[in-house]
Amino acid sequence: MKNWLFFLLFFLPGNQSFSQTDIPIIQQLDLSAAPKGQVSRYWLHLTDNGLSQPVLVPVIVAKGLEDGPVLGLTAAIHGNELNGIPVIQQVFQMLDAETLKGTLVGVPGLNTPGIEANQREFTDGTDLNRIFPGKAKGNESQQFTYYIFEKIAKHVDVLIDMHTASFGRVNSMYVRADVADDTLEKLAALQFPDIIVVNKGNPSAGGDGKTLRAEAADHGIPCLTIEYGNPQVYQSDMTDRGVAGILNAMSYLGMTNDPITESRMPTVVCSKSFWIYTDMGGLLEVPVELTQQVKKGDVIGVLRNPFGDILKTYTAPEDGVVIGKSTNPVNRSGGRILHLGVK
Repeated sequence: MKNWLFFLLFFLPGNQSFSQTDIPIIQQLDLSAAPKGQVSRYWLHLTDNGLSQPVLVPVIVAKGLEDGPVLGLTAAIHGNELNGIPVIQQVFQMLDAETLKGTLVGVPGLNTPGIEANQREFTDGTDLNRIFPGKAKGNESQQFTYYIFEKIAKHVDVLIDMHTASFGRVNSMYVRADVADDTLEKLAALQFPDIIVVNKGNPSAGGDGKTLRAEAADHGIPCLTIEYGNPQVYQSDMTDRGVAGILNAMSYLGMTNDPITESRMPTVVCSKSFWIYTDMGGLLEVPVELTQQVKKGDVIGVLRNPFGDILKTYTAPEDGVVIGKSTNPVNRSGGRILHLGVK
């Protein structure tokens, strides 16, 4: 009971406390049954834990009086990537469901077991965002992933999936999108990003399957991935920018009549990006800042042994911009240095 009370206070918008019995547990997300002109809250049952208790995911639905698109907002498929949660909460606090055209679906915390455990992965150590579409009769993470898509993602017309850096790293505020899609190109620019990385969502993301974004694209659902800063924290500047970007998206999609706010900050568009890794172990300094423009040959990392001797100096392999970087000095061979975006 204590765990679920924690989730109720953590995930749900507003200042009022709720008991578990105030929020219905549902087996399916039936948007046609959601009442019009109001905000509804649910616990969606995805799988079961080892004590025969349901593993629940919080879902918020705002359904307008008029028909329109269904926009989905998902956060924390990685359990340590929390900045998207207050973005979703605040967007729902600000909207007026009676004037809304269409439906807004928010999931402020997909990987609830990972969130509670303060870890990126699911309970079995699997990265959920590398194994889509999952399997209905697979192992525990495969089933959980399968039901994320079947019970949530497939019910929306447009999806915005919210992430941050992971442990030991920091991120700029950037968007990954397939800008060949006109809708995604416009939505990406409206998020106030520092950087837009152009790609199609990693159809094979280095694991057993795809990312949520790639799976959505395969089903004809335009999807953005937004990276809001740093792991395991709430950053108010990221929340503010995130909320403004989502409100822009709703206006662009015709869900509200609010004016679109234009960013005064320049956005760097990158045609590709990649991580640069160490090739030996040691204690790493990364003497560059997020969003910094670097030239080929600029020093981006200095690796020392425990006595302070420089083992190797790493330089930028080409001109680019710093999207993210390592903050953990302790690096084995193959440790991350920085994420470089290239125009």
